[in-house]
Amino acid sequence: MIDRKTFFDAVRKSPFAGHLTEEQVSGMGAILAEWERRGFADIRWLAYMLATAYHETAHRMQPITEYGQRAYFNRYEGRKDLGNTVAGDGYKFRGRGYVQLTGRRNYALASSKLGVDLVNNPDRALEPTLAAAIMFLGMSEGWFTGKELGDYLNATEMDFLNARRIINGTDRALQIAGYAEAFYRALVAAQKASPPVTPAPQPQPDDPGRDDSDGQVGTPSPGWLARFLRWLLNL
Repeated sequence: MIDRKTFFDAVRKSPFAGHLTEEQVSGMGAILAEWERRGFADIRWLAYMLATAYHETAHRMQPITEYGQRAYFNRYEGRKDLGNTVAGDGYKFRGRGYVQLTGRRNYALASSKLGVDLVNNPDRALEPTLAAAIMFLGMSEGWFTGKELGDYLNATEMDFLNARRIINGTDRALQIAGYAEAFYRALVAAQKASPPVTPAPQPQPDDPGRDDSDGQVGTPSPGWLARFLRWLLNL
């Protein structure tokens, strides 16, 4: 578990330079909730996903739509690598979310993985819960470039610099690696501050001092007959 107060106190200092908005807190809250729901174990993965979201959303930590006028997205028209085979796909399937899900192919893949129709409703990729799920699955399974988190953050490596290849080559790789280090420090502190999980108490028998059995399940004790006869005599 991640202690929220410790985490937010730490990231407020870095990378958020002393100030957090309600929007940023709620956005990170959605990502932390998705992390705990999925049960992933390596918090370096979470640190790098938070760093990616920090960069891709211009520090807002909310799912956004890729910036640009409609004509800007003509560059995506006919891109077979993105699965854009229908006129207008470039704009319709422009980047959305925490990690800018782009292209008909990726929207169709996310739809099949999440059981949500993003092909006919692409703006649903802006819903924080879905955007977080897309980021987690996309980055852990290598949807975007064929590279995935486990390639760079594993038992023998902690390579925040080259992890950028999961999303976009080495574009701003050093800058994002620095964000990941800050998030990682915050997560380590937050895990240490989280109270330990205590096992649920086991149910106790109604009368632990009484044992009417002879140790065999479903077999009455020898004394039951005597008690029954005494009851008959008292009628």
